[in-house]
Amino acid sequence: MQKAIKRAFDILFASLAILALLPVWIVVAVWVAVTSPGGVFFRQKRTGLHGADFELLKFRSMYRNGEADTLQANDDDKRITRIGRFLRRSSLDELPQLLNIVKGDMSIVGPRPHMLAHTEYYAPKIKDYMRRHEMRPGLTGYAQVKGFRGPTPTLEDMEKRVNADLEYIDHFSLWLDLKILTLTVWKMLTLKL
Repeated sequence: MQKAIKRAFDILFASLAILALLPVWIVVAVWVAVTSPGGVFFRQKRTGLHGADFELLKFRSMYRNGEADTLQANDDDKRITRIGRFLRRSSLDELPQLLNIVKGDMSIVGPRPHMLAHTEYYAPKIKDYMRRHEMRPGLTGYAQVKGFRGPTPTLEDMEKRVNADLEYIDHFSLWLDLKILTLTVWKMLTLKL
């Protein structure tokens, strides 16, 4: 029952957010288009529910490059555009994932989806790694509000993220989702995410 309510909430929240934030989408899309060559959107295959692949959407925050599907971005990454730095810091680059949510590939809250190369690399190295795909991946998640966001340069960094994801799955409730969503919005407004 809770998962059905969660899915209904996802569709309603994402649909309303798309409508409410449409002016922001337009400004960001124009901003990306006029400041660097390439498309407005970045599309990448990610691992989703039950290990199935899906195409994640983001506003493009990097120059086009051949390492996008294998190399995780870091804080001083030369591939990131000047505008992209702001988009990534403010999480505005994630807005197109609201379309992924409406489509059913993602949820508002859940484990963040990893690149296919990361799934392949970490699955044999981290115990229960594939359990993170028992729920739809999220626009935000427990790992992110606990501070495990951004680059994971060591195996230990990724293990902390995965453990937070598994803790979320094991203790899932609508109240926990609301708490994570509230913390995410607060951190976005204070640029601490």
